[in-house]
Amino acid sequence: MKPIEFCGRSLEVVRQFPAAVKRESGYQLDRVQHGLDPQDWKPMTSIGASVREIRIQDQGQYRIIYVAKFSDAIYVLHAFQKKTQKTRKTDIDTAKREYEALKRRLKK
Repeated sequence: MKPIEFCGRSLEVVRQFPAAVKRESGYQLDRVQHGLDPQDWKPMTSIGASVREIRIQDQGQYRIIYVAKFSDAIYVLHAFQKKTQKTRKTDIDTAKREYEALKRRLKK
């Protein structure tokens, strides 16, 4: 089972989610650790190859953007509460920035 590594502020943000959303986040990430797909997800090719978004709806909409293609860990790039129909550019840009930093770090 691959460990989960949180990038940037993603762990801090997940810890601020409501209790039910935190539990669901943990459950969905556990599924990914065991080689399963989350129950509600979509590809985020605008951020990078193999990047996915876990979608959680409970007292609002919450998102966890992660990549699991690397052999050493599952990396959570960004987490946020979604307040509009369209994902904010700042959230996409944050995930892209974390993904690029991760790729540079893994090359070393």
